[in-house]
Amino acid sequence: MEHLINPLVREIQISGIRKISNLVSTIPGALTLTIGQPDFPTPRHIIEAGQRALDQNKTVYTQNPGLLELREAVANFVHVKYGQTYRPADEIIVTAGASQAVDITLRTILTPGAEVIIPAPIYPGYEPLIRLAGGVPVYVDTRENGLKLTADLLEPYLTDKTRCVILCYPSNPTGQVLSEKELADLAQLLADRELFILSDEIYSELVYGQQHYSIATLGKLREKTIVINGLSKSHAMTGWRIGFTLAPAYLTEHMTKVHQYNVTCASSVSQYAALEALTVGVDDALPMRSAYEARRDYVYDRLVAMGIELEKPDGAFYLFPSIAKFGLSSMDFTMKLLQEEHVAVVPGDAFTSFGEGFIRISYAYSQEVLEESLNRLERFIGKLR
Repeated sequence: MEHLINPLVREIQISGIRKISNLVSTIPGALTLTIGQPDFPTPRHIIEAGQRALDQNKTVYTQNPGLLELREAVANFVHVKYGQTYRPADEIIVTAGASQAVDITLRTILTPGAEVIIPAPIYPGYEPLIRLAGGVPVYVDTRENGLKLTADLLEPYLTDKTRCVILCYPSNPTGQVLSEKELADLAQLLADRELFILSDEIYSELVYGQQHYSIATLGKLREKTIVINGLSKSHAMTGWRIGFTLAPAYLTEHMTKVHQYNVTCASSVSQYAALEALTVGVDDALPMRSAYEARRDYVYDRLVAMGIELEKPDGAFYLFPSIAKFGLSSMDFTMKLLQEEHVAVVPGDAFTSFGEGFIRISYAYSQEVLEESLNRLERFIGKLR
């Protein structure tokens, strides 16, 4: 009966990130630098807000786009932090995580054959959603451009079939951030074109030494941009599954329909916890960001001392070093490292074929784990040489 399954679903592969992280559990003593999950607990006051919601039986459906007071908090948060201005009533949707936000966006704006431009290497979660919505992913190789999608690199890929350009900065897996000037150049290129921009800004609170900028705040771009954000990374709330979309009302109206028939609404208890996060906990990310920045510097310096080539990231909690010089594929490098030194990283080809020759290291782990993992990596590299 398997032949009756939707062929688009049959062709989807399980994420390479999860394949490796699942394998780690079968190897005693293995250390993992694979998952992009904060090692900090959800702040206690947010947990207590969720507990209060349970105690008060706030366990019923909310409005489809989410609690109005939460949407008001979202609007205030992004305005204060990033200068984004959205109406709570009709321009914001609270979603079941940022992944669902991406899904409803693509299902709203894509038609069969519509092209979606994606910078690569890139998080593997976009292509399956594009294909399930009938779209066609078009990858732009950023490896010789500092791992960034800039205007001059993008322009040759724009065609009459282009329906959407995905910007995902700070980037998973590279940690790269677009500067205000780089975003302004993109805005100038895209301003008069009939296409949408999906700006995934889930790591917006984890930017180091500079400010996070959103293309939605530039020129005419607000009316064609869907901003994706959420609380998984900023407030260590991955399991609470709260994301949100920010988009002009004409888009939000149609996205809400898809959202309604997809999940009805995000978890009510999680929404009350999110309300606490975006009001009382408006700056909860700051101490976490400081810790991540120190870890980034430590891991980057260790890798450089090992003679490994990489771009220094300005955001998120990943590094994407090149392992091409060692003459192994990214998967072979990863498996040998895991088998010989019991350290797990993610092979670069998990982030499309453009990630071949790289590995992704997550530094969302304790200093103790990072130090021992890098000691083992250094020993492994010494044997390769």
